[in-house]
Amino acid sequence: MDQAESLRIIKASQQARPLARVITVTSGKGGVGKSNTAINLAIHFKKMGKRVIILDADFGLANIEIMFGAVPKHNLYDLIYQGKRIKDIITWGPGEVGFISGGSGIAGMSNLSRDYLDYIVRNLTELDSIADIIIIDTGAGISDAVMEFLVASGEILLITTPEPTSITDSYSLLKALSRHPRYRREETTIKMIANRVEKEQEGQVLYRKLNSVVQRFLKLPMTYLGSVPWDQQLARAVMQQVPVSLQFPSARSSLAYQQIAEKLLDKKEEGIRQSRGMAAFFSHIVGRK
Repeated sequence: MDQAESLRIIKASQQARPLARVITVTSGKGGVGKSNTAINLAIHFKKMGKRVIILDADFGLANIEIMFGAVPKHNLYDLIYQGKRIKDIITWGPGEVGFISGGSGIAGMSNLSRDYLDYIVRNLTELDSIADIIIIDTGAGISDAVMEFLVASGEILLITTPEPTSITDSYSLLKALSRHPRYRREETTIKMIANRVEKEQEGQVLYRKLNSVVQRFLKLPMTYLGSVPWDQQLARAVMQQVPVSLQFPSARSSLAYQQIAEKLLDKKEEGIRQSRGMAAFFSHIVGRK
C-alpha cells in the first residue's frame, strides 16, 4: 500500500466517523506490570463513560485474556487471513471492556497485496465507531514488532519500576525509538508511569533519574503521569484473574490507576491531543515501505 492510498483510506474514515484515541502501553522489560496497567486503565476509562478496546499485541503471550479470565474465540489472524469481521474478533471481558487477541496476525501484514491491505485497514476503521479509546498492549523490549507499534503511535505510556534493570531497559527502549528512521518526536508524546513504588515520592525520583539521562543523551520530551504502589490486593487480584480495579476498587493500586486515568482524560490534555484513529495507526505500520 503506497502512502497516497493510505491517506485516501484514512481521509474516508475520518469523514465517516469520529476517530478513536490510540494509547500504546509499553515497557523496556517484561514483568513490570505493563498489561496490568493497560487493563486497569481501561476499567477506569470505562467507569468514566468511555468505550474501550484493548489490542493485545504481545504476540505469543496471551496476558490480557489470562488476566481477564476470558478465552477469545478469534484473534487478529482471523480478521487478516480468515475473513472475519472486526466485531467477530472482539471478546468482552469484565467491566464491559473489549479486547482483541493479536495472535501472530500482524507479523506478515507488510507482505500482503495492496487490495488486501485496503480491506484490512477498512475493517480496522470500524473500531473508531466501537471504541472511544483503543489501548495497544505491546510486547516488552525493543524487538522490531514493538518498535513498529511505537513509531505508529502518537501517545506512548512507558511503564518503569525502581529496579535498576527496568530503568536501564526503559532507556534502551527510548534510545532505539529515537534512532528509528520513522520516529517523529514532534508527533509523539511519551509519558512515564512509575510502577511498584513504596510511595509517590519514590516515583517522582525514579522519573527524574530516567528523564535526566533521556534529556541529556536522547533529547526526547517525556512527562510524568504518576505512580502505582505495590500492594497485596493487586497480587491477589492477578491470582483470581480479575482486574484489581474491579475486585478491590478501594485498593491503593486501584485508586492510583484511577488518578492516572483521570489525568489522561483531563480536559487540558484533551485540548492539545489529536486522535489518529485505527486507520492511521495501521496504515503507518503496513505502509512503511
